[in-house]
Amino acid sequence: MKTEKIILFDGICNLCNQSVQFVIKHDKANQFLFASLQSDFGQNFLKEKKLDATYFDSMVFIENDKFYTKSSAPLRIANYLDQKVSWLRFFMIVPKPIRDFVYSIIAKNRYRWFGKKESCWLPTPELKAKFLE
Repeated sequence: MKTEKIILFDGICNLCNQSVQFVIKHDKANQFLFASLQSDFGQNFLKEKKLDATYFDSMVFIENDKFYTKSSAPLRIANYLDQKVSWLRFFMIVPKPIRDFVYSIIAKNRYRWFGKKESCWLPTPELKAKFLE
């Protein structure tokens, strides 16, 4: 895999889609690419890494042939966003089991709290180049 910064997300989750749009807005250096976990790219990645191809409860951040899940993914992504939101990365000082516990509660309830779409969100023509599929 290339050294690009790739974010895999649950394509039908409203919270996940809002998170992608948030990253796009604050990615002033235009350095992220995106794909849904349900896409061919996402499914191939999950299978390649021997992860459950039906488990969409975690965003996945891929960087330099390494990948991060649960709370580590968005906090590592924050490192690359503009200064208005990059301070979020300091939550990495919270022990991972605590961060992941909170992340898991949100992930488990995301459809109920934020809703979901019947199909994956499609980017606008202007944003299409940022998406792998």
